[in-house]
Amino acid sequence: MIIGYFTERPYRWVPEEEVLRNEAFFAVSNKYFDREKAADDYNYFLDEYCYAEDLGFDALMLNEHHGNPFCMGSVMNVEASILARITKRAKIVLIGNPLPVLKHPLRMAEELAEIDLISRGRLVTGWVRGAGSEQFFNNANPAYNREYFNEAHDFIIQAWTRPGPWRYEGKHFHYRHVNPWALPYQKPHPQMWIPGVLSPETAQWCAERGYPYMGLVTALGPTCDMWDFYADTAAKHGYQAGPENFGYLMSVFVADTDEKAQELGKGFMFGGGPGAFSRPEHTLPPGYNSRDAIRRLARMPSGGWVGVSSDRLKQAQEGKSSEEKDYAEVRRKLIAAYDKAQKDHLMIVGSPKTVIERVKTIMRLLRVSILTVFQVQGTVSNEDRQTSMRLFAQEVMPEIRAYAKELDLPDPFQRFPGSVKLQPGVARLPVVDRTPLASMKVGL
Repeated sequence: MIIGYFTERPYRWVPEEEVLRNEAFFAVSNKYFDREKAADDYNYFLDEYCYAEDLGFDALMLNEHHGNPFCMGSVMNVEASILARITKRAKIVLIGNPLPVLKHPLRMAEELAEIDLISRGRLVTGWVRGAGSEQFFNNANPAYNREYFNEAHDFIIQAWTRPGPWRYEGKHFHYRHVNPWALPYQKPHPQMWIPGVLSPETAQWCAERGYPYMGLVTALGPTCDMWDFYADTAAKHGYQAGPENFGYLMSVFVADTDEKAQELGKGFMFGGGPGAFSRPEHTLPPGYNSRDAIRRLARMPSGGWVGVSSDRLKQAQEGKSSEEKDYAEVRRKLIAAYDKAQKDHLMIVGSPKTVIERVKTIMRLLRVSILTVFQVQGTVSNEDRQTSMRLFAQEVMPEIRAYAKELDLPDPFQRFPGSVKLQPGVARLPVVDRTPLASMKVGL
């Protein structure tokens, strides 16, 4: 099993009232930016990733967002290149580069190859379509999102594996001379893990290529459905999906006591919480999502990663102005959402003993081999963040590693995804164990 560490590297100095007034992090004015605080934070987060490696985490996860203080990783390849040089052992996992907003995929191929070379083969690259708000920020047409994604991906693979020079004439990209001299250290290229938030089109795309699919704090019932859909698609392509094909990122915060963890864990709800990443009109620009994907997202109990839920869609349709809102009531609802997210196992907050049992439940249910710990957001101090990391590494991690062996959860480096072939006419094996769902009583 691979246990990863992840933080959004948030800008922790935006007044909460401003985020609530804006109803989201995206589009909050950058007049609140302070260069000294930002410089301190960027350097701190790099040190925090080094600390994660020292503690024994197997992978250092980075992501990228734009125009948003919720995540300051605006150009995560810069951070990845630094980590490639200052770390020694852990995988550097990108979740991931937003292909549809790229203007220059050849440049992306060269950047990633350099990172893989500097790290001597520790890069795991990942591709994303980018949140809906990324289309606004990067002036990208959301209707072409998936076309750009597919063409950029295919081109980068060719740039890494096809000897040059050669000419490329595609629908969206054109190059007269493709001959990059920076090629990946890994052959034929780095592994690719694809994060998602219950888009069946993305899961199908991954299964067709054998790429591991990573759920990003997605509701557990629908995540089981998505695993089954992936496995059915894999079977049609002649292989048995297994733990090596699946990963899950979950919000986790650990403290010495349940009481202290609960108080500090409220940082996950800072400024409206992860469900307030962007307003619905920015999250779902016309043409960006399929109708099936929107339905799935809207059924999620608390909105999940991108904040789409039936309640938020209804609020957007009502179009209430910020002046009409009762902010005390908004905060009350945030605390209720915080409690419900824990009930639904979308956030795991507590002492090591509490966290161990909840993580084991998710492992048994989803049978993933890539488990990523999403560190608390908000104004939690650096000391409390590091205490959470230390307690997880020293007390939780040994227990879940042992449990992974008991469940037989080989990771993608122990068993290459797609390598277990299925004979024609042979039914696939189960990839999830839904038994815990009945006792968990989570929102499905």
